[in-house]
Amino acid sequence: MFQTSYIELSQSALEENYKFLKSVVGEQTLISTVIKGNAYGHGIVDLVPMAIKAGQTHFSVFSADEARLCREVAPNAEIMIMGMLDNEELEWAITNNIQFYIFEVNRLEEALKIAKKLNQLAQIHLELETGMNRTGLRKKEVLKVIELLNQNENYILKGICTHFAGAESIGNYVRIQEQIKSFKKQRKQLAKEGLIAECYHTASSAATLSYPKTQMDMVRIGILNYGFWPSTETFIHYVKDKSDRTDPLRRILSWKSKVMSTKTVETGEFIGYGTTYMARENMKIATVPVGYSHGYSRSLSNQGRVLVNGERVSVVGIVNMNMMVLDITDIPDTKKGDEVVLIGNQGDYSISVSSFSELSDQLNYELLTRLPHNIPRKVIK
Repeated sequence: MFQTSYIELSQSALEENYKFLKSVVGEQTLISTVIKGNAYGHGIVDLVPMAIKAGQTHFSVFSADEARLCREVAPNAEIMIMGMLDNEELEWAITNNIQFYIFEVNRLEEALKIAKKLNQLAQIHLELETGMNRTGLRKKEVLKVIELLNQNENYILKGICTHFAGAESIGNYVRIQEQIKSFKKQRKQLAKEGLIAECYHTASSAATLSYPKTQMDMVRIGILNYGFWPSTETFIHYVKDKSDRTDPLRRILSWKSKVMSTKTVETGEFIGYGTTYMARENMKIATVPVGYSHGYSRSLSNQGRVLVNGERVSVVGIVNMNMMVLDITDIPDTKKGDEVVLIGNQGDYSISVSSFSELSDQLNYELLTRLPHNIPRKVIK
């Protein structure tokens, strides 16, 4: 195997998730698959071909390096950079038909200059500031953008967009409503200036479900693709009026390893570093070659759970950099090489990312994106 663990990605689960999303947004709204953060830890080079096989054609990334990885495995797909793009990367983006956000005047000036030099069209999306106060063109900057675009022809206005400040929480309701109003107003003003985009988009996963009117021409779907809800609130909002409250999403990712060795520990002996865990009886333990350097949080020491031989077993002692110890006293026949499920299903049990998150005080997003790039990904049915 040449690795201490591996990740399985389910093609059928991804397709089921897209089927659900299409039932939500309809056939007229384009789904852009957000693959920032190494496709939320699933792996860009593995996930993108799966998405294409499922019929997806548009991908959203954060930076030029993610766009490059996506382009390598999806030569014909539409790719949109929502964040980092240095001036020296603009030429590559324009040459390779990569779309990108404009959220500052300088980027637009440079893009138009380079596009003219290349005799190509810069494919741009204007990101408007509506109240997120992160990236986005403020009203004064929009006036300068209008001036620049009216003086130039080397561009295609692919989109006009914004991002909502926490659509996954009802606590942000008033703020989101103000953002929606601001976007509508600015969209009308731009149209009066002759700036009409091919596509208008504002909705992330949470907004797509909680604020359906924000779906517009395209939705930028991240966490939902991978089988997770943006928040418990979002799930409750979705199912509250449904007769069937079964979770329609399917997890794509499973994370597996195997037992490295087993041994016995006598009553009163400490296990691992320090004195955090003392054997209260004679125990059988197993070591697994996965630790915090692989994305298994040290905060799961003495409280994590994994699956071995169809049973849920406890992590005992401190999670090390490269290994952890399991209590296998109740399954003494466990041996070297037996499968260990860190995330996923085995027998009648499952270990979910959300259960990890509750124990380690991490968001689903955070835990997934911390899975290292070098863990092998395998696509399964």
